[in-house]
Amino acid sequence: MTAPVPAVPDARRILIRLRDGAALSEAELRWFAAGLASGEVSDEQAGAFAMGVLLKGLGEGGRVALTMAMRDSGQVLEWDLPGPAVDKHSTGGIGDATSFLLAPALAACGAHVPMISGRGLGHTGGTLDKFEAIPGLATEVSTDRLRAMVRDLGCAIVSASGDIAPADKRLYAVRDVTGTVESIDLITASILSKKLSAGLDALVLDVKAGSGAFLPGAGAARALAAALVGTANGAGCRTAALITDMGQPLARAAGNAVEMAVVMETLTGGPRDARLWAASVALGAEALVLAGLAADAGAGARAVEAALASGRAAEIFGRMVAGLGGPRDFLEAWARHLPGAPVVRPVPAPEGVVTAVDGRALGMAVVDLGGGRRRAGAAIDPAVGLSGLALIGEAVGRGRPLGHVHAATEGAAEAAIAAVRAAYAVGPEAAPGPLVIERVGA
Repeated sequence: MTAPVPAVPDARRILIRLRDGAALSEAELRWFAAGLASGEVSDEQAGAFAMGVLLKGLGEGGRVALTMAMRDSGQVLEWDLPGPAVDKHSTGGIGDATSFLLAPALAACGAHVPMISGRGLGHTGGTLDKFEAIPGLATEVSTDRLRAMVRDLGCAIVSASGDIAPADKRLYAVRDVTGTVESIDLITASILSKKLSAGLDALVLDVKAGSGAFLPGAGAARALAAALVGTANGAGCRTAALITDMGQPLARAAGNAVEMAVVMETLTGGPRDARLWAASVALGAEALVLAGLAADAGAGARAVEAALASGRAAEIFGRMVAGLGGPRDFLEAWARHLPGAPVVRPVPAPEGVVTAVDGRALGMAVVDLGGGRRRAGAAIDPAVGLSGLALIGEAVGRGRPLGHVHAATEGAAEAAIAAVRAAYAVGPEAAPGPLVIERVGA
């Protein structure tokens, strides 16, 4: 027999109902999220809740209710702006630096982008770690400073304050140690509770599929994209998702300063990283349509490309860097400011064409170099990483290496070279698949 809905919710009765497969009410989920934030729900009860959701599921209505309850467990920003508040979220991957092109490009197109981002953990890189490779730049700012930057510049890439979705912080930590990270319901609520706390009018999602993705399978990526899009729209935020290829690095670099170098070359008229550019334009086009700033994806793509090619996005990016404490001349002298590793070595390649890339292995090579972290809060070396990475369908050998390793020591460089070589398959021929695999709308 399923336990009845308690007149006054309490953790034990909610857990019993979840165990028995009952549909939890909005009031129960709000009580539980508030209890996570306040500490009234114990760690044991939080772990039981996470396991119950993994095994029993919440259903679409419960997923929306949990997301909104976790969002409302802390501060929810409100805006008084002359244009829509818009953001992007990526599910993580290798060489994914689209945020640094997309935020200023959308701002140049009339959007306002309060981009609350995260740090890397595991094999995937973190937006904040990459941004803070710029000397002096700090992403922890007050809410008042965030508001001022979004109002005056049109965008700010910052970390979440302690007041943002505190229920998620409790549940996220519990999921990591209870084997419940893979729950689609909990992933959805975790991502969206933080994003929707920014008071967004529109959100575009970049859901990765492939060897470097958090959920590598195409079926899992579609399920996550559908859950995110349905839940965000159910919570009142216009949202769509692109499922994009992470079967190889997005940009030709993996690491913090080395990815920022690719970003700056692309922003300032240097060698353009084609995949990074294309992904940024596709995501930007979706965002502008969702925000009512473009009639269709074609018009949105043209607007984003114009903002990037004209230098308007670069100018906004430079002002954002200065506004967060970075060098005021970063736009003009970025190569002088970004840290460099003392050891840079090529990765020799056999003759042939790249046929496959193990993105997760490349990400772990960066972690082993010291450019990522195996546990939250660990220190990282912003200078190390991989650059000039070969992509699927490209010929290697005869002077064309698989890439270059940037390391702190010769020993670390040798280990990374071996790891990168093992991550690549080389054969007689291959052709890359599409970058954008599928669009998931409301």
